[in-house]
Amino acid sequence: MLLVNLLTQADCETEVATTGKKAMQLATEGDFDLITLDVDLPDGNGFNLCSRLKEHPRLCDTAIVFVSGRSCLEDQQRGLGVGAADYITKPFETIEFAPRLLSLIKPKADFTPS
Repeated sequence: MLLVNLLTQADCETEVATTGKKAMQLATEGDFDLITLDVDLPDGNGFNLCSRLKEHPRLCDTAIVFVSGRSCLEDQQRGLGVGAADYITKPFETIEFAPRLLSLIKPKADFTPS
């Protein structure tokens, strides 16, 4: 919920999916500027989901960012290798989080968390 709160403070509308299946459904039915994913999903693997999203004709240009507790370099490289625009490891600095994401969709976004 921290991610949702930070993005809401930045005037972003958010949707939350707790499974890969639900995330794929939301992504294909909605119109999103940015998708955040975790590597570990209850019903699968975020790397595979990212690949599937990037293969979808309507979603291939949508920015995807991994936000994960997996901090090893191999996972970060794999995330970027399957098409993610960024890979943010938890814990992260909240003051940096929203601007880092918003820079992918709103260049020069000005956001300071309260």
